[in-house]
Amino acid sequence: MSTIEHLRWRYATKKFDTSKRLSQEQLNTLKEAFNLTALSYGLQTLKLVVVEDKSIRERLLKHSYGQRQVVDASHLLVICIQSEINVVDVDSHFDTVKEVRRTPDHILDPFRAGLKSTIQKMTNAQKKEWATRQAYIALGNLMTVCAVEYIDGCPMEGFISEEIDKILELGKYGLTSVLLFPVGHRADNDMFAGLKKVRKPLSETIIEL
Repeated sequence: MSTIEHLRWRYATKKFDTSKRLSQEQLNTLKEAFNLTALSYGLQTLKLVVVEDKSIRERLLKHSYGQRQVVDASHLLVICIQSEINVVDVDSHFDTVKEVRRTPDHILDPFRAGLKSTIQKMTNAQKKEWATRQAYIALGNLMTVCAVEYIDGCPMEGFISEEIDKILELGKYGLTSVLLFPVGHRADNDMFAGLKKVRKPLSETIIEL
């Protein structure tokens, strides 16, 4: 299939086949894709929590407004942001750049100092908003990879973050949940799977100058 055909195949899966599981290779592909997401400054302020344990997911259900995909999918991916972002993260990033690329300090130091200054000027609310935007970039990347790999998924904003965080004990990792993304394989009787996509024509969504 072409790229566009893959994207047309994709839909927000409402009903998963509970008997089908993602292979370890598929899971690894999603983990790598998440890690390779293009993020602002290359500063990775996100983490991906992969929840396979169904007993845990059953506890999450009532805090996800009863959306069964959370439990019925093969795995639940939880995209999280760091609760705190500071200059330590900047130093860690540039130290890694130096180690991987062998870039000398005299080249890195101006960029390091500039990013530290940017971070220090941001309020906590601004940092959270910025990191949350990065989470959506990661979700979009995962959705596209899923389409290419024939993995079904359903992006979710509808959940109570504070309760999810408590159950998953995200506080001890310094994380806050932002998005849920159940992944697996669609059920044969999911009526939404065969519906045509409803989109505006390109003439209404694209402006060419």
